[in-house]
Amino acid sequence: MTDGTADPPAEEGSAVVEPGAIPVWSWFGSDERSLVGITTLAVVLFPWVLVRAPVVSNVLDGYQSLTSLILIWGIFALGFNLLLGYVGLLSFGHAVFWGGAAYAAGIFSAQVSGSPILVVLFGTLFAVVLSVMLGVITLRRSGIYFSILTLAFGQMAFHLAVSPLSGLTNGENGFTNVAVGNLFGFLDLFGPTESVPLSTPLPVIGDWMYLFVGTITVLTVVAIARILHSPYGLVFKAIRENEQRAEFVGLNVWRYKLMAFVLSGAFAGTAGSLFVVQGGYVPIQSLDWTTSGEIVVMTVLGGAGSMVGPMLGAGIYIYVENVVSGYAVVQPYWHLILGLVFVVVVVLFPDGIWGIPGTVREKLSDSPGGERGGEN
Repeated sequence: MTDGTADPPAEEGSAVVEPGAIPVWSWFGSDERSLVGITTLAVVLFPWVLVRAPVVSNVLDGYQSLTSLILIWGIFALGFNLLLGYVGLLSFGHAVFWGGAAYAAGIFSAQVSGSPILVVLFGTLFAVVLSVMLGVITLRRSGIYFSILTLAFGQMAFHLAVSPLSGLTNGENGFTNVAVGNLFGFLDLFGPTESVPLSTPLPVIGDWMYLFVGTITVLTVVAIARILHSPYGLVFKAIRENEQRAEFVGLNVWRYKLMAFVLSGAFAGTAGSLFVVQGGYVPIQSLDWTTSGEIVVMTVLGGAGSMVGPMLGAGIYIYVENVVSGYAVVQPYWHLILGLVFVVVVVLFPDGIWGIPGTVREKLSDSPGGERGGEN
């Protein structure tokens, strides 16, 4: 076990090294309870570590909302990783689920109900329906053809939102009529959970928005961990390792790939809906191919095929984009710097940043590592 999931049985006499398998995960426990417990603790402490710790409180007092944003992108990355890291399918059009759910959630909030829970549920449901429709078409091809098909559908959705559906989406200006109400009808999502000054070095949550997003983040980790521990998770890994062999033993590979695609789209839709609730606005860029590219970079940078790596990659990317890029010296070059870091990590540490300790440990012990993370 490496990432908190059970490994599929290997054939006798074979030594298969899983791409994305990260030995360092064993430090944090290999069962669902430890995974969920550590995730919950991390979510609780995250606002204090990022914003309120004495070292950073004087610098990042104005970045309270960044904690929620990082978790939202982390959910998106976890959903994408379910498809890339565990099934081996690279989608270049996942923005269609993120942005599609965002528009659906925003329009629902404006015309039906502003309840945050209903808004997120509707956006997620929209993403599920959309992923079923696109999955039936795109999964009839594999490899680069699958990737290009997802990219094509993503750009089709982008251009539909820009022009033919501009009366509904507000075109290039994005959807600005989002109307999110109070949680459970009486809790202001942007209000503080406690009357404690922001600068206090106490590990308090901060606002109800973060508590809402953090709760859904923990539930997402629970759901994905359960999926990966189930027979479905074992089949996903078997397909990633050798799709033909999985077919030979009688598995309906296409059906399992469709299920993985739908699940991945559902989590992306949840994240997109939360993005609307948190930001109160749907930018047209949420459907653009650049958003699909960003989630690929986040997942691979952190470490595809693990439960922690994608969220780590999302956190680093969003932090650099929103904080580091704000410094005048760095601002013109932050894309270049992040690109160089990405290249170095992919070349030297195919398991991503999360896999660096394990990779270094293997090299120091001179143990044969084989080609790892080849699908990243």
